[in-house]
Amino acid sequence: MEGIEHRMISANGLNIHIGEKGQGPLVLFLHGFPKLWYSWRHQIHFMASHGYHAVAPDLRGYGDTTGAPLDDPSKFSVLHIIGDIVALLDVIAPNERVFVVAHDWGAYVAWHLNLFRPDKVKAFVSLSVQYLPRNPLGSVVDLMSAVYGEDHYMARFQKPGDMEAEIANNIGTKTFLKKFLSHRDTAPFFFPKGTGYNGDTTDSPLPSWLTEEDLDYYTAKYEKTGFTGPINYYRAWGLSWELTAPWAGAQVMVPTKFIVGDLDLVYHMPGSQEFIHKGEFQRLVPLLQEVVVMKGVAHFINEEKPDDINKHILSFLQQF
Repeated sequence: MEGIEHRMISANGLNIHIGEKGQGPLVLFLHGFPKLWYSWRHQIHFMASHGYHAVAPDLRGYGDTTGAPLDDPSKFSVLHIIGDIVALLDVIAPNERVFVVAHDWGAYVAWHLNLFRPDKVKAFVSLSVQYLPRNPLGSVVDLMSAVYGEDHYMARFQKPGDMEAEIANNIGTKTFLKKFLSHRDTAPFFFPKGTGYNGDTTDSPLPSWLTEEDLDYYTAKYEKTGFTGPINYYRAWGLSWELTAPWAGAQVMVPTKFIVGDLDLVYHMPGSQEFIHKGEFQRLVPLLQEVVVMKGVAHFINEEKPDDINKHILSFLQQF
């Protein structure tokens, strides 16, 4: 995208691609599934224009970041991803505490970055995904599969090669991305085997925030790299659950702002709203300063409402 510079950073055994712009305090943007650095394009330009060094990497297994063993899901645990981020920060911001803004899977990773390495983070803005404390009953995949069944997307993602074949043979890369990014239902995603997205094969218009050019960018990257790397995050969730046992019940001690849309499917997962609004969120994140619920906004919040999100981020970070 015009005005954004790109470079490769060698860190933690990977070649990590970053998009960046601006000078000043570093703001690290972490994307979710099935996004790329590109999903932060609006925030990169805005924060750079307000005196910040905005950096958005393609995470392990995504886009132009290379070096991850895609055939081994065990290399995609949350500890591996945080290792990448810490190594990246050691290169681009040595001896500096940085601001972090993250969405979806990026938020899950960032919550754990804050938990494991609060010395690296000055303040944090989480979009869509609240802190998910370790549940003694099992990982998020286990719990979602128990509630929603084997057609739920997290369950379908578990068998290596299965969802990749489903996309290639029954859905198509561009249609998969279009359906996923256009989703505005508060109900979860389902991929019944052999029937496509929620069993729906009809075409639909793009949401107002997603242009054909945007969709083509995502499609071109995924047609080049495939979906195995990003889906491996879900396949490693059980391993991540095992490895994070020492932090069960631990508090996140980083100043935080949380923003979610009232149409976000994560906001409507069982127990989410109770956790966010009834005190447990604040107990586990004592430095949580604000929770914002945006009306009429769905999951891909930073692209759907970039101007509002930009203002929220800036007003919060300017306090530090």
